[in-house]
Order: sequence, then structure tokens, then C-alpha cells
Amino acid sequence: MSSASFPDTRTTVEQAPVADTRGKGVAATVYVLFLGSVMTVFTAPIGVLVAHLRRRHTADWVNSHLQFQIRTFWLGALGGAAVLAAWNLLGWLGAPSWISWTLGYGFFTACLGWTMGRCGVGINRLMNNRAIDAPRSLLFGGAAVSLDD
Repeated sequence: MSSASFPDTRTTVEQAPVADTRGKGVAATVYVLFLGSVMTVFTAPIGVLVAHLRRRHTADWVNSHLQFQIRTFWLGALGGAAVLAAWNLLGWLGAPSWISWTLGYGFFTACLGWTMGRCGVGINRLMNNRAIDAPRSLLFGGAAVSLDD
């Protein structure tokens, strides 16, 4: 057997400094509580309470996730209150019941997709140790959302 020598093609990769991950588990727990609210509504208020209480004790990049989660809850609650008021107003005005039900189901479906999308973007960024670019945004935190790989 001949011993062929192969050049060493390995390169050394400098390791990036470990990011400060204080509060990462708390943010992950809040995302899970928000996703759990699809089945049981009471987990979302627990999640926002945890986010409010722990946001001062986390790393800066994790704090952007908590702010994003807090905003997700309160925007959803505000939207729900507005749709509930419109739903009741339609009833008082004597509108056909199918209009009220269409409004309710349409809002519920849109809110479900919006919440799942925000949680999906947040979990992806959290697991990759990345902050939410625009935690005060109305949509997905400044992330470019696409179905491409």
C-alpha cells in the first residue's frame, strides 16, 4: 500500500464569544404559554405576566423578545375588545346574524395566524440567539417572512 499524503484542508474557526443568555428560558416559556393559549385561553395572561415581571432581569437581546411578547398580548387583547364591541354593535343595530358570526370567525382566524406567526419568528430568533429587530412592530418584528428555505 502506498501512503499518499493528503494536504490538511481543515481550517480553524474562531469561536464567537458566548452570548449573555440570561432570561432565554423565560422567553421560551412565554412563547410556549402563548402557543398553548390556542387550546386554553388562560395561558396567555400567565405568559404576559411572566414577561412583565422578568423583563428587567434579562440580557438586552432577550429583553427584545419579552417586549415583543408583551406587545403581542396587548395588541391581541385590544383587537379582541374592538371586535367584540363591533360584534355587539351589529347585534344592537339588528344586523343579520351571519354578519356578526363572519366577523367573529374572521377575526379569530386572523388573530390565530398572526399570533402563531409572531411566536414562530420569535422562537426561531430566540433559538439562534438573535434579538427581535423591531419589537414594537405590528407584524413580525421586522423579520422578512417567506416560505423559502
